[in-house]
Amino acid sequence: MEENKKKLGFNIIKKDPLDGHKGFGKGALTLDNVSPVIIDVEAGEAEIDVGAMHARSAVEKGIKFLPNKEEVQNGKPYWLVWVTIDRHEAGPYYAGVTACYMTVDREIRRGYKSLPEHVNRMDKSLKRHIIVDDMDPKSKKILADFLLAHNEVLWNNSSEELKKGLSAE
Repeated sequence: MEENKKKLGFNIIKKDPLDGHKGFGKGALTLDNVSPVIIDVEAGEAEIDVGAMHARSAVEKGIKFLPNKEEVQNGKPYWLVWVTIDRHEAGPYYAGVTACYMTVDREIRRGYKSLPEHVNRMDKSLKRHIIVDDMDPKSKKILADFLLAHNEVLWNNSSEELKKGLSAE
C-alpha cells in the first residue's frame, strides 16, 4: 500500500475496561485486543489495516461486495485475518487467529466475501479460536512470517495449534 502512511501495530493489551463495573455490560466482549490483518496473496504481503474493523480497509473501499463468487470471475484473492492478543503466565501471545477469504476486482469495482463468515470469524478470534485451515500454503506462510516479524515474543508464547496450523505441510 502507501509507504508514507504511519505503520500501525497490534492493539495494546489494555486493562479490562469493565473492571470494577457490576451489572450491565459485565461479560461483554471488547474489541480492544483484536486487529485485522489483510493478506494480499498475489503480492505476498500482509499488513494491519484497522479500517477492516468496519469493512473500510484500503482493499475494501469503493467495492460492492457480492455473496456469489461466480459473479467476480477475475477477483484478486485476499485474506482478512482477525488476530486477538491476550496474556497468560508466559506473557502476551497471539490468542485467536481466524481467516476469511475475499476477492476484489478493482476494474469492475466488485468483490466477493461472505459477511456472516467475516463477523463469525471475528467473534471466534475474540473467543480465542484458531481457524486457518481454509488458507492456502502460500497465505499461511505469509501470515506466519508476518506474525513472527511483527513480534517474536508474541509468536514464541503462542500455542502449538497456531504454529502447526500455519506451518507448511
